Amino acid sequence: MVDQGTFYQRDRSWHPPAFSAPYKTTVLRSPQQPLLSLENTISELTGPVFGHDKIGPLDNDLIRNYAKTGDPIGQRIVVYGRVLDENARPVPGALLEFWQANAGGRYRHKKETYLAAIDPNFGGCGRAITDEDGRFWFRTIKPGAYPWPNGVNDWRPAHIHFSVFGHAFAQRLITQMYFEGDPMIWQDPIVATIPDKTAIEQLVAALDRENTLPMDSLAYKFDIVLRGRRSTMFENRMEGN
Repeated sequence: MVDQGTFYQRDRSWHPPAFSAPYKTTVLRSPQQPLLSLENTISELTGPVFGHDKIGPLDNDLIRNYAKTGDPIGQRIVVYGRVLDENARPVPGALLEFWQANAGGRYRHKKETYLAAIDPNFGGCGRAITDEDGRFWFRTIKPGAYPWPNGVNDWRPAHIHFSVFGHAFAQRLITQMYFEGDPMIWQDPIVATIPDKTAIEQLVAALDRENTLPMDSLAYKFDIVLRGRRSTMFENRMEGN
């Protein structure tokens, strides 16, 4: 058990609002009643706890963990970073889950409707647990952009989804990571719900040539902050206290 004490309140001006008209699905998803602020309970301050025995040897290798007849198609990349708390302390033992579209912008999901082809060697999901310094890494294929039925011609920029379980339920985070230099980030209705440009930039992984694997993979650095004034953005939801 890790004693986290009480958590800082989330700064609502830093996170996106629950309702944003240009992001159409928030019309039905956003709360219809005023939010309530509740004291943290013991279970929220001390759980959940995840162990390394739940992670397989290929869980953080999306290039190999679904491959059947060869490597998946697309640009090979490594994503790495740290998970920190509101006081910039590392969060060891945090479970990260990540999922994404393939290089053509298509998800492996039964309800996917985009016309891009499914890659038979790419599943698009994986897991990792942070080490004692809060560090994580995984290998994957850089995802492609794809259209979505929000507006007449709206497209999502290339991105990877992250789910993070810290040391307590109050540190639960779901977010998205974008890629440095992608002009489509600033055209995305979901990104546009975030009121602070600095907060948006925090979601953009930096290209790191120093950690590139020669003749193999480009590297991108993406740090995640679970709580506090500079916490990483939630996915357009008024979550937590």
